[in-house]
Amino acid sequence: MSTESVLQTPIVNLDNYAGNHLWIKRDDLIPFSFGGNKARKAFGFFREFDAGNYDCIVTYGSSSSNHCRVVSNMARQRNIPCYIIAPEEASKPTFNSQLMDLFGAEFKVCPVKDVSKTIDEIILNLRAAGKKPYFIAGGGHGNIGTQAYVDCYNEICDFEKKNSVFFDYIFFASGTGTTQAGLVCGKMMNGDNRQIIGISIARKNPRGRNVVVDSVKEYLSAKSISFTDNQIEENVVFVDDYTVDGYGCQNQLVQETIKNALFNYGIPMDSTYVAKAFAGMNDYLVLRKIKSKNVLFIHTGGTPLFFDSLKDME
Repeated sequence: MSTESVLQTPIVNLDNYAGNHLWIKRDDLIPFSFGGNKARKAFGFFREFDAGNYDCIVTYGSSSSNHCRVVSNMARQRNIPCYIIAPEEASKPTFNSQLMDLFGAEFKVCPVKDVSKTIDEIILNLRAAGKKPYFIAGGGHGNIGTQAYVDCYNEICDFEKKNSVFFDYIFFASGTGTTQAGLVCGKMMNGDNRQIIGISIARKNPRGRNVVVDSVKEYLSAKSISFTDNQIEENVVFVDDYTVDGYGCQNQLVQETIKNALFNYGIPMDSTYVAKAFAGMNDYLVLRKIKSKNVLFIHTGGTPLFFDSLKDME
């Protein structure tokens, strides 16, 4: 099965939602390691890994990291070592961490303040041992991660052409920034007139928004594509009202969103990413009295985290 066919995820119509026409792009159904945006990005990282003759992986993430789950699975598929630096402040057992253990990933837990130093030490030690480590930034941050969602944006455009529809709004969970950066870059490069709305799951403004802006600039610069700073700034909409108390935290609104999505549509949403974004989308549409628009929500995955969420349901 080709990478291209794996990543052509379905877009399903849920019809009327808050007075609008709602579709969901099911990136959670990417058929590798429970899918999600981190699976979409990981295919790009491992293309570079294979081309560079590397022999082990080093990356960073918490025990609930979708990125680390997917990367450690791809490493196991190739039968290569995977080293994960994890902050001790976010290292409680989760279904994702159990999967990482199953895949044979080797963990180095340290205080978050020591993460950068620990990454450098592990890479130096591996090189001293004659290894050629490939480093992936936490969450798959960087131009490869951005490219994955430029490609996703183009998939959406292809769907629109084939189905005679145009999405006025695209919503999704915004975390480390490259999912949003890729969608924004895709929109700008295509010259489309629509709103790309990132719902933050952890970071607050201005930091979260600045990270997205910087990722957009970095990608466009690498491609020698010129836009003014003002053009980039006006295309980055970063809503930070649904972070609750930060990464992995939830409240009653998030729990109700999970239940409603499951009861009404049979679609699982986790409390760390997707349910926060779906709740944010709902409020964005209702509070701004947006009606009769075509709205696309990108389900960025995290199926194992959905089962973690069940333990906290009231």
